[in-house]
Amino acid sequence: MTATIMILNGPNLNLLGTREPDIYGAETLADIEAKVKTRAEALGVAIDFRQSNIEGELVTWIQDARTSAAGIVINAAAYTHTSIAIMDALKACGLPIIEVHMSNIHQRESFRHKSYVARVADGMICGLGSIGYELALEAVAARLSKD
Repeated sequence: MTATIMILNGPNLNLLGTREPDIYGAETLADIEAKVKTRAEALGVAIDFRQSNIEGELVTWIQDARTSAAGIVINAAAYTHTSIAIMDALKACGLPIIEVHMSNIHQRESFRHKSYVARVADGMICGLGSIGYELALEAVAARLSKD
């Protein structure tokens, strides 16, 4: 059975391609999903790619991943810096987790330097643009192949 990796995207990432292209580039979230899907096929895994602007929906999806996925890649966007609920859900899921950010959050405003997700994630990839999603997928797939 093919392992499924859930890829979760938080608020405002639906605006990629038009929102602050000087920071996030011109690619849309659909462009990123297509590239990640191609990489997933090469790795022999499936993806479940989702985006929500609603914190509670992200929490529910993380809880659902406990029985429907083998790992999580998450770009919680602004919730990275504010959501204890997302952190708690990730901690409870018991799956490999890689945090991803397109920009380098450590080079931006000081409030972006703190990540609640990082406290429970196995690793973080930031500052590499959209390829970070593919690298995060590879990291989760590599962790799954060790098991």
